[in-house]
Amino acid sequence: METLLSSDQHPIRYVSLGRGQAVIFLHGWTSGAREWLPFATELSDNLHTFCWDARGHGQHPPPRLESMQISQMADDLEQLLEHHGIRDAVLVGHSMGALISWEYIRNYGLGRLAGICIVDQSPKLVTDSDWPLGIYGDFDYDRNQAFIQRLGEDFAEGVLELAANGLNPRSRENYAQNSRGFQQMRDYLRGLNGPSLTRCWDSLTQQDYRELLPTIDRPALMIYGDTSQFYTREVPEWIEAHLPHPELHIYPKADHSPHLWHKEQFAHHLRQWIRRL
Repeated sequence: METLLSSDQHPIRYVSLGRGQAVIFLHGWTSGAREWLPFATELSDNLHTFCWDARGHGQHPPPRLESMQISQMADDLEQLLEHHGIRDAVLVGHSMGALISWEYIRNYGLGRLAGICIVDQSPKLVTDSDWPLGIYGDFDYDRNQAFIQRLGEDFAEGVLELAANGLNPRSRENYAQNSRGFQQMRDYLRGLNGPSLTRCWDSLTQQDYRELLPTIDRPALMIYGDTSQFYTREVPEWIEAHLPHPELHIYPKADHSPHLWHKEQFAHHLRQWIRRL
């Protein structure tokens, strides 16, 4: 991985492949660059693709806890774009990566961007009496605080419970049976820095990007799963209605990671959409 020092002197680690228009892949919470490497490799035949480990993620020494804020991640992204002199970039964000895209636009505008791709995310994670389209449809402030406390008790199990106790029956069944997939994920999560990622989660759940969406005057590719653990079908429909230039695809029998359930279809949709830009 290449390394670039951020504004607070923390290493930004990333993989850079190919040449051409820049496509920046932004992974989800607790994930890392490996989530996107197969797609970045495939598209690097005629595009310049980037995959990073966001601060506090990956197998790297964690930054200072107080820097685990989404605003700092947006600063890191601007640093990466500035370092490479990138214009007309495409941001591809899954889950937390979509939030980072929106935070970047809120803080730095659209000047460097040609378009954004949003993969299975809501503009506001925590629900309230006026917003039922966050996590589960009923993940309110009190429930989020209880989850944050659970992360402090057992980070790995707390993350698994968040996925298992959601809207996808298959995830609930696999967790109850302690499937091999959940065992592997538990081992992986136990190797991460729980305090850093808990602080990150706290920052993510404080954000609200609903008013930002109508200002994003760039094409937006939207990819959602029809059996997401976290979001109902009304979430992408609401976002589609509030973006100026959306293109929505709902992948069948796909959870919160629809790009991983339908890899070839996602790569095709993304490549064709970028060509149209």
